[in-house]
Amino acid sequence: MSATKGSPNPAAAWLRRIETLDGPAYRRLATALEQAVAEGELQAGDQIPAQREVARLVGIDFTTVTRAYALARERGLIEGTAGRGTFIRSRAVEDEAGLVDLSMNLPPPPAGLNLGALLREATGAILARTDPATLMAYHPGAGSLAQRAAGAAWLAPSLGEVDPARVIVASGAQTALSALLDHLTTPGDTILAEAFAYPGLLATAARRGLTVVACPMDAEGLEPEALDRLIARHRPRLLCCTPTFQNPTAATMGLARRDAVVAIARAAGVTILEDDAYGLLPTAPLPALAALWPEGVFHIATTAKALSPGLRLAYIVAPPGQAEGAAQALHAIAQMPAPLMAAVVTHWIRDGVATRILEGVREEAVARRALAAELLPAALGGPESLHVWLPGATATPAARDRGLALVGAEAFRAPGAVGEGLRVSLGAAAKRATLSRALTELEALTSR
Repeated sequence: MSATKGSPNPAAAWLRRIETLDGPAYRRLATALEQAVAEGELQAGDQIPAQREVARLVGIDFTTVTRAYALARERGLIEGTAGRGTFIRSRAVEDEAGLVDLSMNLPPPPAGLNLGALLREATGAILARTDPATLMAYHPGAGSLAQRAAGAAWLAPSLGEVDPARVIVASGAQTALSALLDHLTTPGDTILAEAFAYPGLLATAARRGLTVVACPMDAEGLEPEALDRLIARHRPRLLCCTPTFQNPTAATMGLARRDAVVAIARAAGVTILEDDAYGLLPTAPLPALAALWPEGVFHIATTAKALSPGLRLAYIVAPPGQAEGAAQALHAIAQMPAPLMAAVVTHWIRDGVATRILEGVREEAVARRALAAELLPAALGGPESLHVWLPGATATPAARDRGLALVGAEAFRAPGAVGEGLRVSLGAAAKRATLSRALTELEALTSR
């Protein structure tokens, strides 16, 4: 079975994932779809190709695709309407007797707050003082000065004081990551990444034609001795890492480990690309790598994990004097972030609402992590982490058959890395009671 190439339908790109999976063809198709949803490649409401089109693109028979779509429907991934097509199902509210999403790494609903009401208030205030035509027009690619200043203020707990001129507003962390890899590397370059790494990084590096070398990890993330050895051997162009609540292992570098990683990279002249998606979640955030070495670190911070993924907004903090080149690379991929969403986030930061939401997300995350500690005692992760890691566990068909959507190590392994594990996301379940039942079921399955 060969994956599709050159399909005119962007929603068919997930079919390429089947090449890396094992098992019967129908299960590979369903699992590829499940991974694409879990990692954000496909979003709720996206239309996927018709079954006959998939059969044609992949080169398999129609009945196999029908069986795969039926399995995906059983897992709660898709829904179809006669005459309209097949769409990714919204997972906002679980059927109490159906699938529980432990795969999508979302922030939980902020305790004590109504996001809908806050959004209505913000958009109302923005529209009251801004000409709607302005919001619908093209805007500077790097963001306005007010937006960049708000970003600098938002990131101060982990970065300290930052010149807004170094801040670039981006339409999501994945867009920022893609732009920086384009800007900082050339096809054929080598980059270092954690042995288990963010799938978006691995996919983008592969499309860019980069060689990814996996660095071994321990309980604090990158192992300094291994990192030093691999840098000397491979002379990479970039070191890519997530220092806080690493995805998927939930490891967090302590301050001494951060100092060691920065010292090794600085001595070798290797630029660091820091994906700090979770850096603001701890009650007392540790200094970002970019705070320890401003001249050598490109920092990415998204609002998706601290506030809401629907905002589709992230910030790049470039080393002094390097923001313009990074902004140009970003502009080539995505001309600008959505002006209304950028205005909402800026408004929330200025008015203190963003801090309130972050505190609410943190409070709920702590409660859910405590629940996981009780019901899933082998899981690893910090007290405010949105996800935990079950080393050695696998996403078996039995888990899926029992309505648990999970993501296993195969989605995160960098080339050459070995080992099994499950990333268990704690935020997507709408209710703690639903999460509790799912974790109890998972513990029973993985402890056998």
